[in-house]
Amino acid sequence: MKPLNWHCGPDHRFVLDHPLVMGILNVTPDSFSDGGRHASPRAATEYAFSMIAAGADIIDVGGESTRPGAAPVTDAEEIARVLPLVRELAAIGTVPVSIDTRHADVARPCVEVGASIVNDVSGFRDPAMVEVAAASDVGVVVMHMLGEPATMQEDPVYEDVVAEVAAFLGERAEMLREAGVARERIAVDPGIGFGKTTEHNLELLRRLPEIVALGYPVLVGASRKRFIGNILGEDDTARRVHGSVGAAVYAMLGGAHIVRVHDVAETYQALAVASAIRG
Repeated sequence: MKPLNWHCGPDHRFVLDHPLVMGILNVTPDSFSDGGRHASPRAATEYAFSMIAAGADIIDVGGESTRPGAAPVTDAEEIARVLPLVRELAAIGTVPVSIDTRHADVARPCVEVGASIVNDVSGFRDPAMVEVAAASDVGVVVMHMLGEPATMQEDPVYEDVVAEVAAFLGERAEMLREAGVARERIAVDPGIGFGKTTEHNLELLRRLPEIVALGYPVLVGASRKRFIGNILGEDDTARRVHGSVGAAVYAMLGGAHIVRVHDVAETYQALAVASAIRG
């Protein structure tokens, strides 16, 4: 079967014949795993370079924590955190820069300074975010989230989590296409950990081919998340690395095209070996 393409702005087009690694770069004080570690511009830039050297294909920059129970920040604060870094990394141009935001007033200036991907955890529910996507040539990631970060883990309920997530992603992708976003620019993300219990997350990974069947590139972000801690009995997020790598490999074998991770070197090596074995 012919591999999918993912068009991310004028300078980046991926042929998805092998899994891509998206490195997470949170410039926040309160993200669930690495809050505060990369808050200074120098620390953030150095960490981005280290992830690229370790094999990252994309750097995903986020300035607002979306961990369960997280409080929102103002657009001005989020812009102050992310815009200088996005501008610097985009100007270097080694790999595409993704902006992880659910706010159009943050996404727009980041695209203007060179961001190649808009990664929206709210699934482009805001018409203003749809306008940002339609007015540019960037790649987009449409993610499923139940509710808002502050409330998403308060007793999430589904009749069939995979069917409902797939239906949402298909509908949002179609909406973007009707708004003028080309199909080859759209990727989808089932939103592991965003309004899901441990069993919901496991079911999404088991039945990931049903999401892949939508025909869009599929991104999976399971790295260091609570369900991995629940499986391992491990509260320390830094001690969930090996479990996270296992989830990334399983996602790749289920058809995922992009994995979003904290631990780039470990994931890159595991995916390279699994891909070679698979042929």
